[in-house]
Amino acid sequence: MPLSLPAYAQEVRQELQRILTYWQTYAPDPRGGFYGRVDAQNQPDPNAAKAIVLNARILWTFSMAHRTLNKPEYRKLADRAFVYIRDHFFDRKNGGVYWLLNADGSPKEAKKQLYGHSFALYGLAEYVRMSRSTEALALAKKLYQTMEQHAFDPKYGGYFEAFAADWGPTDDYILSKGDARKSMNTSLHLLEAYTNLCRVWPDAGLHRQTRRMLEESFLTHILDPDQRRMRLFFTDNWTPKSGDVSYGHDIEASWLLYETAEVLEDKALLKKMKDVSLKMANATLEGLNPDGALTYELNPETGHKNQERSWWVLSEQMVGYLNAYQLSGKQHFLEKSLNSWAFVKQYLLDQKGGEWFIGVNEAHQPPAKADKITAWKCPYHNGRACEEVMRRLRKG
Repeated sequence: MPLSLPAYAQEVRQELQRILTYWQTYAPDPRGGFYGRVDAQNQPDPNAAKAIVLNARILWTFSMAHRTLNKPEYRKLADRAFVYIRDHFFDRKNGGVYWLLNADGSPKEAKKQLYGHSFALYGLAEYVRMSRSTEALALAKKLYQTMEQHAFDPKYGGYFEAFAADWGPTDDYILSKGDARKSMNTSLHLLEAYTNLCRVWPDAGLHRQTRRMLEESFLTHILDPDQRRMRLFFTDNWTPKSGDVSYGHDIEASWLLYETAEVLEDKALLKKMKDVSLKMANATLEGLNPDGALTYELNPETGHKNQERSWWVLSEQMVGYLNAYQLSGKQHFLEKSLNSWAFVKQYLLDQKGGEWFIGVNEAHQPPAKADKITAWKCPYHNGRACEEVMRRLRKG
């Protein structure tokens, strides 16, 4: 018997609290902030580097949790994350935030990676939504202005991927390939961050740049108008450098792009993005496996598929297909969201150790020694999926 919508909402609410309990228990570092790595047995590595991505995602998650569930213990963790980012990650000489810190909080990799800046801004904006902190808002504004000053491309639009510590040139892009100085992934999360900042700062310039990213970067360059899937890497002038398909990012973007149109409160844009969102969700269906999980990636030239069933992809499926159901009324999208959650419950929840496995293989077996906390394994995708499902089903 299919899960009812009230039961779906209740189950993800309970799961969100279970995720938060894990991070409250195992993530805090007594020296300040949070451990950079916790292994499969929930043992911390006290020497692991601390990444801005992980810390900013923790900031976002516990700010969201306190705003949504109003529990003081969640506010405590959000405050802890904010203070650590403020005191250790901000580069007071050159502006922006460091990519990595040593375990003791000193700078390890001072380069300026826009992906990391995106999450720092996303977390700060959510902290402002929760706390109304004028200090956090001031830091968020400063970070936004720094990115606009150094990373925005006035010639072709969009934002460059990475810079040296002093915002000078670099050839170390991490998330891009070869000479690709712009990427879908960084652009998507920067749009996500700007959208969240729009919620707490009604600035005309911010709104203009947010809309520009949506309409120019995504609708003109990143989104393939025929395939309705996103291209991944680009040169400065938006020449695509890869034909790979990332089904997880496509289903994630299908709801994030629509969310941006909602926050910008433009009816014509919202109507346009509804059509785009549904076409993007439909396009992902070719990557959906019989077990209900999306293929991670596809190389169309070779036909090679990465068949990992990833924790973050399943999280985004839950939200993306639910969003498509709410926009279209088509029952099969709701079923796909429910099937995503059913897959998570059966294969990804670590009932013994807590949290979720990072993924399972095609035979649904998790890796034996995969870490629970890393620079990339965080409470953001699965925590957000639970909160989004709760919120959407509460709205009806």
